[in-house]
This record gives sequence, structure tokens and C-alpha cells, in this order.
Amino acid sequence: MARDHGFHPVRITRVVDETADARTFVLDAPWPYRAGQFVTFRACGVLRSYSMSSSPDTDGELMTTVKRVPGGLVSNWMLDNLAAGDVVEVTRPAGVFCLRETSAPLVAFCGGSGVTPVLSLVKSALATTRRRVRVLLANRDADAIIFRSALAGLAGRHPDRLEVHHHLDVLNGFVTETQVRNFVNVDTHADFYVCGPPPFMDLTERALRAHGAGADQIFVERFGTAGASSAERAAPARAARAEPAAEAAEEPREDGTVTIVLNGKKRTVPRHPGETLLESARRAGLAPPFSCEAGNCATCIAQITAGEAKMRVNNALDDDEVAGGLVLTCQGEPVSADVTVVYED
Repeated sequence: MARDHGFHPVRITRVVDETADARTFVLDAPWPYRAGQFVTFRACGVLRSYSMSSSPDTDGELMTTVKRVPGGLVSNWMLDNLAAGDVVEVTRPAGVFCLRETSAPLVAFCGGSGVTPVLSLVKSALATTRRRVRVLLANRDADAIIFRSALAGLAGRHPDRLEVHHHLDVLNGFVTETQVRNFVNVDTHADFYVCGPPPFMDLTERALRAHGAGADQIFVERFGTAGASSAERAAPARAARAEPAAEAAEEPREDGTVTIVLNGKKRTVPRHPGETLLESARRAGLAPPFSCEAGNCATCIAQITAGEAKMRVNNALDDDEVAGGLVLTCQGEPVSADVTVVYED
């Protein structure tokens, strides 16, 4: 059975001030989840996804942490308006920026609020494995460090397994590729988790690859939400997971049709090569749901009832859901002549 991607009313039980511009929202949502996953909020008429800072292995409450950013529609509204007792609309947890079963060291690079899912991963790795964990955390200055005391407490309890290195831009400038490689040192066989602003992640991933890390060792939690300001793209999005390329015989064809069923309306349009199912639905005059348009939030999910499509990136659906015909329409491209997708009412 497919996972529930709908929105549910959830009460906020507590709000915790982390820094001057970051707060943790404790949710009365006893849902199962994995460390590193996220939930999506519906607020201000739009959707935004935020990662959990809690861990299912160490925390009895589900917590998500949000940082204020200039021009951030939802983040600023949440910090300015939400309090204990308020009810918000939230999806169940999703995402694939999670621990894999291995004994390899975990080395994480995070910038700013990118520490949110990393904290969740670190808690679970320390609680459920014997893995060694190292974290490089970059921030503007000391006052901007989120979870500084929480990480220090974990390091104090696990001095032989957890190392946390703080990089402050005001003192040392921005992180460089040399610093990334030096931090990796001999841990080239580690699992590398990267989360932060896009330039930080691009630089880190580039340095890791140059240092010999394989693509299967690098897990990247991308920021980004279509329609959000560039600053608001600080809500952790999902780790990129591309679908295998279609076989040559399944390359998009110029003939064929795309049929979309949405809110009782059925529209069929000719296929356009390279066009996603979401783009086809818009061209058909429909208003399909969407948010990130990066394969992250599952807002645009639909069911393929005929034909086949391949996703460029899938950061939200698990293998069983994909096998069952679910697709992220913002990433799905038809590979059969005719495709029909149905959005849930």
C-alpha cells in the first residue's frame, strides 16, 4: 500500500528558541520516521519542507527546526506567528537522506540550517551503531550556530566516536575545497552527508569527488523550493536519487499522448519530448499541485494508470511506491507512446 502523502492537522506542543533566528517546533505527531527525513507544511497558501532535528532512536517527540531568512514567506511566518497549542497542516515524514546499513565512518559537512537533518543522523548513528562520526559545521559567526550545545553534549558523551569542528566565516572566510579534503583526511571509505546552501554543497561535493569519494558514498540534501525567494531556499530538501536512464528503445518520442486526470477533469495533450508530466498538465490547462519542482517534497505525486514514465530525480518515493506506479510528476518523463496519470482527489 502506498505511503500517505496527504496533509494532516498537527498540534504544536512546544516551541524552542535555538538562536536569535531559528526555532524548533515540537509536533504532536506520533508517526514513525527515519533519521534525516522531513515533513512538508502547508501555510500561507504554499508548501515548504523542513527536516526533522529529532531522531526516532533518541527522542520521544517529533521536532523540526526552522531558520528565519530574509524574504522567507513561510519560515518568517512560522517564527513570527506559531506558538504552543497552534495547529498546522503537515504531511507524514518522507525523504531518503537517511543512514544506510554500514560500519563505515560517517563524515558530515553542513552549513547553517543544514545541520538540522545532520543532527538527526548523528543522534541515530551514535545510538544504534558503533560508527565513528565527524561533523564540519560552517556558520557566519558563533551566534549563528544552531544546536551548538546539543552537539557539544553528544561529543561529551561519545568522545571516542564524535568529532565536531566549527568553521566561522567571519574568522576564516568561506570553506574551501582544500579544507574539505583536509577534513576528510584518510576517511575516503566513509559515507559523506552534505547539507547547506547550494554553493557550499557544490564546493563540498566537488572536493569529495576530487579526493576519491565515489558517487555511492556521497549523500546530498539539496535546498530549494520553486517560487521561494533565493534566501528561503534554506529549507532542507532531499538527497538526489536519479532514476536509471531509460533504454534506447524507450527514448521519448514525438508522437503519442499524455492524459491527465485531476479533480474530476480529464485532459489529453500531444506528447512533447523532454517535457515532464507536470509541464504537460499545465499545458493542458490544469492547475496540478506542486511545490519544490526538484523531486523533493512529493506534493506533485500522481498515479500512472497506463504507460510508463521515468523520473529524472526521486528524493521522496521509496522503491515499492515507484513499483506501484506512483510518480513525482515534476520529474517524470514519458517513455511509452501514451501515458495516463491520475492525481488523487
